Amino acid sequence: MIFITLLRRLERFWVSKSSSSRKIKYFRKQGMKVGENCRFETMEFSTEPYLIEIGNGVRIATGTLFIAHDAGIGLFSNDFPDFDVFGKITVGDNVVIGAKCTILPNSTIGNNCIVGAGSVVRGKFPDNSVIFGNPAKVFMKMSVLKLLYSKSQGLLKTRKMSDRKKKPIVMEHFAKMELENKNKLESKKA
Repeated sequence: MIFITLLRRLERFWVSKSSSSRKIKYFRKQGMKVGENCRFETMEFSTEPYLIEIGNGVRIATGTLFIAHDAGIGLFSNDFPDFDVFGKITVGDNVVIGAKCTILPNSTIGNNCIVGAGSVVRGKFPDNSVIFGNPAKVFMKMSVLKLLYSKSQGLLKTRKMSDRKKKPIVMEHFAKMELENKNKLESKKA
């Protein structure tokens, strides 16, 4: 028994250092439902990954934690001996979950959503929402965020560039912006 436990821990450690596709394969083996074209940068999918369903095109950043149980019932062990409380977690299609989020039991994140870094998510969130906070709340619709991105001074066409190619473009852009801001301040003083 100890040998099997050790092997499972070694496998989990090896998977944690592996590619996103290897992580997904591992969790599918544990009973988690995972759609296509997903990217996982976390290994924290509860002790009950079979209660978690992830849609297509979902990206989950590092440090994010999925919890499909509520250990609080332990405080009532006299009233509920030998009982546990569980809840499913469902994430829709085309969702981005930022770094260090916590997704709690009985939560549903709709399609086309962004969950901001550090958010604590519990409950149901509609499609096309930008969600963040502790507790997480809908902050705006995705259509508003798209408009904000289109007007952003930091919007640069660098998506598929290597870091080596991207860095000089980004550095030049922000140096130019800094110079323009400095010139604006000097012209206001004159």
